[in-house]
Amino acid sequence: MIYLVAITILWAFSFSLIGVYLAGQVDAYFSVLTRVALAAVVFLPFIRRVPAKLAGKLMVLGAIQLGCMYVFYYQSFLLLTVPEVLIFTILTPVYVTLIFDLLQGHFSFRYLVTALVAVLGAAIIRYSSIGNEIFVGFLVVQGANICFAIGQVGYKVLLQRENLKLPQRAIFGYFYLGALAVTIVTWFLFGNPAKLPTTALQWEILLYLGLIASGLGYFFWNKGATKVDAGTLAIMNNALVPAGLIVNLLIWNRDANLTRLGVGGAVLLFSLLLHEYWGKQCSPEPQLD
Repeated sequence: MIYLVAITILWAFSFSLIGVYLAGQVDAYFSVLTRVALAAVVFLPFIRRVPAKLAGKLMVLGAIQLGCMYVFYYQSFLLLTVPEVLIFTILTPVYVTLIFDLLQGHFSFRYLVTALVAVLGAAIIRYSSIGNEIFVGFLVVQGANICFAIGQVGYKVLLQRENLKLPQRAIFGYFYLGALAVTIVTWFLFGNPAKLPTTALQWEILLYLGLIASGLGYFFWNKGATKVDAGTLAIMNNALVPAGLIVNLLIWNRDANLTRLGVGGAVLLFSLLLHEYWGKQCSPEPQLD
């Protein structure tokens, strides 16, 4: 759980950094390529040889969770405001629970109920009047949400099924290589070389997002996913909403409804406590060391 909490705090800055300093100013495909390439640089020195089948699965998961997700994610900031992107991410816990059930071949009513309670909490926090012509933006964010859910759940299930004797840092480079393949292709197909970063601040933000938020963030998030059950993982996917709001309130001075923040945060906490209490009546999932 500590990994998920720490990365939630780390990622709370990303929404505003992208929305304020990069979206519409720096080509989205270049931002994605730079971020993934820097993340790959962090873990390639640790990479070790593994069976080709396992390496291929890791690359596919990385291509989906990072490569495809980032393409959707950065495009969403061209269609929506930062608060709108935040509110449209609240369906991610539902995708996490349903995808986990699909991969496990069963349906967990407990996971779905607690995930929906978490969605309610996030909706309370982030509900506000939104623009009229944002249906396309909503669909784009859902594409990002589904890709993010597939990647983290797929990684969790894959490592539970594999008899892996290597530390996770020794295989995570394959994850980034898969994402890099997608982002290179999308940059060459759709990128705009005329919209590269023009200020030192933009380059510094890309360095932070690539080396820290992506390079370390996704590794520790996915590692944390292997140490909790799918219900807790689903709930933690929505903890980013209040965290992102707090960052906006304290640093960028965005308007935030403190009553909604308090009530919604309480509902999110209740969903976690409900899941933990309910889970005592069920057999725990296997977790990885």
